Amino acid sequence: MIERKFSPVRRRTPVRLGAGLCAGALALGLGAAPAAAKEKVTYGYLIDPALEGVLYAIKQGIVKSDKIEIDGKALAIPALIQSTPTKRFDVLMNAVMAIPLAAKRGLKLVVLSSALRAGKGGLGAGIWVKKDSPYKTMADLKGKTIGNYALRATGTTWIRLALLKKYKLNVSYKGGDMNWVQIPAPALLTALETGRVDAATLIHSQAYKARGSGTYRVLAWTNKDIRELYGVDTVAAVNVTYPEKLAERPEAFREFNRMLYESVQYAVKNSDKVGAAIAKGGKISAAYFKAWLTDYSYFPGAVSDADMKAMETIWAGAKEMGILKKVPKAADVVWEHAVREK
Repeated sequence: MIERKFSPVRRRTPVRLGAGLCAGALALGLGAAPAAAKEKVTYGYLIDPALEGVLYAIKQGIVKSDKIEIDGKALAIPALIQSTPTKRFDVLMNAVMAIPLAAKRGLKLVVLSSALRAGKGGLGAGIWVKKDSPYKTMADLKGKTIGNYALRATGTTWIRLALLKKYKLNVSYKGGDMNWVQIPAPALLTALETGRVDAATLIHSQAYKARGSGTYRVLAWTNKDIRELYGVDTVAAVNVTYPEKLAERPEAFREFNRMLYESVQYAVKNSDKVGAAIAKGGKISAAYFKAWLTDYSYFPGAVSDADMKAMETIWAGAKEMGILKKVPKAADVVWEHAVREK
């Protein structure tokens, strides 16, 4: 299991007392009282360089609290899935589809904020082909193979919903118009280039690379299609907790939400600085972080009415595709004290 850990930077200012004052304080038993220990809130989130940018202000101690300390770990998707039923974390970044699927198994999840929302540029969730391929429309992909990073992911469910509603394609994995093949995300571009697949749904960093290369093109921007069809930006992931944890420490979760939202706002206002800082890791460029925030995806750290509509839209779509039998109402799963975005 891959995971990375952070805790906020602590800065301490040395206190200097005169020798006589120290002696007097000790003699009277009036030594300085120890600082109250902060509550710890554990947070499991997706391992992704862009998310390190979102959390930069917390990790650097720019956004801080005198009440809580956030103990965060970056996890691969399988580890996030495995952590859900164990309740290992106080807050966990999870798929929107996980909420009704967990409820089916008797596990209730409460949404604290939206974690991955389509960027306003609508450049995510594209169906990519090679520039010199013979395919010009989505209809040309009937009978062809599409490479995908995770067939059961909420992001993939959104793509399938767009293809079903906008392009009238049969998106069933069995007997549908196309053959869907799950391939590890880092290998998708290679699979497309070598002809192992005819088309591919790329993760954000790959889409950014493919768009800049000029050697690939897009048949459909499905995030734009969803916006056209339903008037919402897709929401693929949310930050969730558990009812009993929330009931035990509501103020700690309020503070967690505040810090997370302020960290996001710092990243947006200082995207060049934050992008340059996380680019030092060598996994993404400084320019990509800014593009990620505006064009590909966004981490709200809050919940809007449109987000709630988007949740219900994908759940209803999943029911139509036979993935779900029961669809919850967003108002029943979003915390009443979540940071609300207008």
